[in-house]
Amino acid sequence: MAVTLDEQLLEILACPSEDHAPLRPGSPDDPEADALTCTSCGRVYPVRDGIPVLLLDEATEATEVTERAEKDPATDGD
Repeated sequence: MAVTLDEQLLEILACPSEDHAPLRPGSPDDPEADALTCTSCGRVYPVRDGIPVLLLDEATEATEVTERAEKDPATDGD
């Protein structure tokens, strides 16, 4: 299920890393995922019970998401 956050909330949420970039809904390998993705570093933060978990320790690194998508052709998006 896709993340449904208030647009105003989404506008003020930012990646907790040093660049504080905006976040977008979904993940690179699944645009409908309950997650938020940093537009700069690519970290993917989970959304649990409608609450974004913006902790660096909880994030999935962009390289991990890419490697997982490469291993599973079903996530190719075709």
